[in-house]
Amino acid sequence: PMRVIVVARAPSNFRNTSPMLRAADAAGVGALLVHTGQHYDANMSDSIFRDLGMREPDINFHVASGTHAEQTAAVMTAFDAYLVSVDPDAVVVVGDVNSTIACSLVAVKRGVPVAHVEAGLRSFDRTMPEEINRLVVDSIAEWLLTPSADADENLRVEGHHAAKIIRVGNVMVDSLDDAMSRIDLDEATARLGLPERFGLVTLHRAALVDDPALLAHVLETLGQISEDLPLVFPVHPRTRHAMAAAGLEHHRGITVLEPMGYLDFVASQAAAKVVLTDSGGLQEETTCLGTPCVTLREQTERPITVTEGTNTVVGFDRDLTTAAVAAAMAHDGPPRRPELWDGHTAERIIDAIGTRVADEAWLPYASR
Repeated sequence: PMRVIVVARAPSNFRNTSPMLRAADAAGVGALLVHTGQHYDANMSDSIFRDLGMREPDINFHVASGTHAEQTAAVMTAFDAYLVSVDPDAVVVVGDVNSTIACSLVAVKRGVPVAHVEAGLRSFDRTMPEEINRLVVDSIAEWLLTPSADADENLRVEGHHAAKIIRVGNVMVDSLDDAMSRIDLDEATARLGLPERFGLVTLHRAALVDDPALLAHVLETLGQISEDLPLVFPVHPRTRHAMAAAGLEHHRGITVLEPMGYLDFVASQAAAKVVLTDSGGLQEETTCLGTPCVTLREQTERPITVTEGTNTVVGFDRDLTTAAVAAAMAHDGPPRRPELWDGHTAERIIDAIGTRVADEAWLPYASR
């Protein structure tokens, strides 16, 4: 039978890999899960495995956080040895973290085809480390598995061979649908002590939280919003450290919590009147849940969440942010489901890879 390695590191990766592992098992494909190391918090990583009903990784490299160079090099070294020992038919990488680029480079140089899930997403901002990772991985991967038409077009414009571009949909939706089927929303909101009417906040990207002046500005904006709408803020460990280092406090209208498990966090998104975030994945999840999203970034690599979804990108402008929150409160919209965001993406991913490995369809492009 076909054997593939699936690579993950950040919690968002696991939300994408969990459905793929289930689809691989159902199709009789041998899938080995490589966890390249704890993200920032062991509890966050462990809880998502429980919440997703996911089996333990086949191997964990335990690569710690560090500079981009340190992290990428350490993952490359560990993955190279593992790849040689396993000799898989393909390597599946997800998203845009450093492990994605590290494992892709190793696999391609060893002659193993790489399938990139979430291929073609672009912010067009090369100051973002994630954008560099996306560009490089897409340039060397054999199969570019895209979530939406805009991603297909980005790849075409960049000159990628049409045979490599395969639209499969958004695998995150597979996990989201499974989670919602298992959540009792009333029970979850009562247990978490969530207000009847609230906004949910998440902040974690380096461009924001590692800039003390910008973080202070955003916290002041959130404080202003919280005077009219109570805000619930599960604080990412990176953000908590940055706030403490900069001596920043939160407004009394903001309830600060420890990071939530995946199921509780999905429930919180579903119950919230609005979500304010710098996350990429939350722009997609809120679109599917029908919760208005206000994205605290200058641009998004997921524009379909704006054109077809519930997302508004405001940058860090206070007036734009407060206006977007007011608009969200006035107009609760229905869930939006772009094409192929249907909960069956993982099956299409495994089928696409299996078909191409079986007929060696990738070989004509291996030298390109």
